[in-house]
Amino acid sequence: MKKIEFWYSIGSTYTYLSTQRLEQLEANNDVVFEWFPFSVRARMIEMENVPFMAEKKRQKIDYMWRDVQRRAKLYGFDAKTPAPYPLKEFDLANRIAILGKKEGWIKEYTKITYKKWFLEHLEPGLDPNLSDTLKELGLDRDKVLKEANSNEIEDNYLQNTEIAKNKGIFGSPTFIYENEVFWGDDRCEDAIKWSQ
Repeated sequence: MKKIEFWYSIGSTYTYLSTQRLEQLEANNDVVFEWFPFSVRARMIEMENVPFMAEKKRQKIDYMWRDVQRRAKLYGFDAKTPAPYPLKEFDLANRIAILGKKEGWIKEYTKITYKKWFLEHLEPGLDPNLSDTLKELGLDRDKVLKEANSNEIEDNYLQNTEIAKNKGIFGSPTFIYENEVFWGDDRCEDAIKWSQ
């Protein structure tokens, strides 16, 4: 079974599409995705690239929301856009994902968090999304927050972001197979084909 790296940041809009369909893609293509959270925001600041922010980019922003909505429909699920953006607690949401990777609940946490963001318009990293997601996973909110704010998890988050930079990753989602970089949800199938 081929292993494909899935690098992502909770806070990336197009990453919603990937998180909701990777499990089915694994089943259909005899591949496995390994999930790696990192700070795409830090990478974009380094590159002086701030997408979808300024009012002068309104047409691009509107296109992005409609595109996510269309692609979700083509994949067979919903996206109620626009959703709250950008996220106020971007880093916390991703540090929790780092903790989830360490403890084995990263996929479920990320998928549920994104669903609440795109279907209920509840921001990741903030209550009630945060509390409700952790409750669904049977996790103690206070314990998770304490560990997610620890030096160990912060260091892991920064390390992942540096590794992403060294791998040539500049956006989320990104898929990597044997050093080949495929950027964007719409390149996921290309990564799968390349692996085979």
